[in-house]
Amino acid sequence: MDRYEQVLKRYWGHDHFRGIQRQIIESIDSGHDTLGLMPTGGGKSICFQVPALLHDGVCIVITPLIALMKDQVAHLRKRGILASAIYSGMSRQEIITVLENAIFGGVKLLYVSPERLSTEIFQVKLRHMHVSFITVDEAHCISQWGYDFRPSYLEIAHIRTLVPAAPILALTATATPVVAADIQHQLAFSNGREYKMSFSRENLIYVVRNAPDKEAELLHILRSTQGSAIVYVRSRRKAREIAQFLVNEGISATFYHAGLEPATKDQRQQSWHNDKERVMVATNAFGMGIDKPDVRLVIHTDCPDSPEAYFQEAGRAGRDGERSWAVLLYNGSDHRKLRKRVGDTFPSKEFIREIYDHLCYYFEVGIGSGNGATFAFDIEKFCHVFKHFPVQTDAALHILERSGYIAYSTEPDNRSRLFFLLNRHELNLLEQLAGLEERVITALLRLYGGLFTEYGYIEEGYVAIQAGVSRQEVYNTLKELKRRHILDYIPQSGTPLITFTRRREDGCDLMIPPSVYEERREQYENRINEMLRYATNDTVCRSRQLLAYFGETDSKDCGHCDVCQKGHRQQSGDARQQILQLLSDSAPHPISDLHTLRLPKAKLDNALEKLVQEEVIRIDGGEIIMSDE
Repeated sequence: MDRYEQVLKRYWGHDHFRGIQRQIIESIDSGHDTLGLMPTGGGKSICFQVPALLHDGVCIVITPLIALMKDQVAHLRKRGILASAIYSGMSRQEIITVLENAIFGGVKLLYVSPERLSTEIFQVKLRHMHVSFITVDEAHCISQWGYDFRPSYLEIAHIRTLVPAAPILALTATATPVVAADIQHQLAFSNGREYKMSFSRENLIYVVRNAPDKEAELLHILRSTQGSAIVYVRSRRKAREIAQFLVNEGISATFYHAGLEPATKDQRQQSWHNDKERVMVATNAFGMGIDKPDVRLVIHTDCPDSPEAYFQEAGRAGRDGERSWAVLLYNGSDHRKLRKRVGDTFPSKEFIREIYDHLCYYFEVGIGSGNGATFAFDIEKFCHVFKHFPVQTDAALHILERSGYIAYSTEPDNRSRLFFLLNRHELNLLEQLAGLEERVITALLRLYGGLFTEYGYIEEGYVAIQAGVSRQEVYNTLKELKRRHILDYIPQSGTPLITFTRRREDGCDLMIPPSVYEERREQYENRINEMLRYATNDTVCRSRQLLAYFGETDSKDCGHCDVCQKGHRQQSGDARQQILQLLSDSAPHPISDLHTLRLPKAKLDNALEKLVQEEVIRIDGGEIIMSDE
């Protein structure tokens, strides 16, 4: 074994690399900026974890998925690999400790959420680190032409200037040729190399079902198949309703969306992962970082608004290489719904300017003032006051953010915090603690450290599980303990925040650049058109359609999707009719006469076998005879 394989064998137990993993590793190991395009399940993490262990210094891994970040750090540590992470919600002291460990050699892989890149403490500490290379996961997020553009990713180019000697490795599973080129441009690639693995998934069967009654079709599919399933829906309400519908029909199911408590999310994901629940009904908040290999079925009840989103979500089926299905339920209403999303996502510029003015009135920000001011923002209340619809208002706020007028944090990490006002000895001497209070305090001390020295973040749902009580009981108990000055408890506040990033202007003077509005709207419409084309095109292999979108134009028919199967049935029907036409004179024919039909052998054999089984014909002594003779 060479040094790459030795590391792979030592830490992961594998003898050989898969696909283009080795090419990517050798490229980044040689100091080249590298872009790796790999399908879901292609083994992206190995591409940066192996070379990180071969280099001195620390590999910075930028990823937007905090849950995945924590999961990978835990798995690496179990393998004896020095890994840590910093993300929103950690205390300043915790972040400083992790960063200093990285400076002094205590970390080989440092996972960082993109929002942390712009903080002063990270940039100050980064200058003192020996960085081997930088990895950008979900790299399509840096491209304004990508389906999941995130402004925080643009900070990566600045980070490169702080550690100019470190090459960069960008990885993604969903990038068109245009997006791939833009990724390299945005990351300032120098002497860059691109490696692409075919996005083809031979074990994954794509199917589009025209379903006037989607719930009935969903039920039929689940009852006709076996194994773990994900059902993707558009809204939180629908996730709850479809899950309940399936349970009522005798199919074990649960639901998942971004609005659930973290403890509830973890509990439901684990229940599904361990096959205690067969079906996970979810919004697109569920999926990234899922490592369940035996998902046999992914069903979309609503048409996604881009082939990228569909390809990534469908690709969560069959990661173990076994045959699996990706089914899209489609009917005429999907076309109308997708068209409506364009107007919802890109409301008129007049409406956007009106939202800006109303926002200023709402927070009493005068012309020429407000720069740097931050306000808690209740979108429902705002929309009620000014008679706006929340969906379009939310979209307008995001466009104002991209235009540079505000920062709009929809999910601020204002988690619950707690600090014991008594020291441990005083706490032990306390009398008159109710049983519930004692259980909650015991759970806190088991789950969290350092609560006697500084405020720590807690999750009431985890405390409730540990204490064996309800979340509401934990909340009420902590409020009572605060009233008695035993601890200080600051409950979670998930209210969005709006920060004015420049002085207020008159709405009519706002500049909304084409790159933020017209160009992005055109790209969004193009992706919707491509998705609709995929859903309605029943003449070209489904797999070929998706691969062509991602730049693979020389692919072959998969032979398994609904389009290919329809073609097989038509050809089989043609073979049957030609055989019967040959025998229509009712006379015996030598088998050699079949060669005159010029049919492919497989189709000919299949048609003959079925005709014999149905006793329409019989074969006797090298001759074919109609059975009624």
